[in-house]
Amino acid sequence: MPKMKTHKGAKARIKITGSGRLRRRQQNRGHIMEKKSSTRTRRLSNEVEIHSGDEKRIKRMLGI
Repeated sequence: MPKMKTHKGAKARIKITGSGRLRRRQQNRGHIMEKKSSTRTRRLSNEVEIHSGDEKRIKRMLGI
């Protein structure tokens, strides 16, 4: 059976912490920033953990 290839899009977007948790950037920070309040942009700047329901699928994408 051939080797599993990592999903390059997932690899670029998701980081694995030292304890094995998965973290990602939040959406709505790419463009059209003028209308968004500074409070909102500050809140969106933090990384968040990936939901537990998606974890198994994403770990498979990353080859973990």
